[in-house]
Amino acid sequence: MNERVKERERTDNKMRAKRRRFDPGFKAKIGLEALKGMKTVAEIAREYQVHPNQVSQWKSEVGQRLPEVFESGLTVEAQEKDKEIERLERKVGQLTMELDWLKKKSKQLGL
Repeated sequence: MNERVKERERTDNKMRAKRRRFDPGFKAKIGLEALKGMKTVAEIAREYQVHPNQVSQWKSEVGQRLPEVFESGLTVEAQEKDKEIERLERKVGQLTMELDWLKKKSKQLGL
């Protein structure tokens, strides 16, 4: 009985494949190519060695998010980044003033 369990564990470990991760640029390239319609989804999948369902998913993602490129104004993420930058700039100013004050006081005390 014990050998059967060990054999099954070995088989399970062999069957586990590492998940492939694709960078956003690669996904956008494939999604845009599929959106153009010059090749079929199957051809694109074969060419880039990905599953056709994945190509279709990236195609729909590109199609949905493409209008964001032409939106006017700042996106929510950009606004949050701007707020964070402003907060950090205020903090840097505060710390600079504190440092200057400490330097001045240390000179006065002869430290």
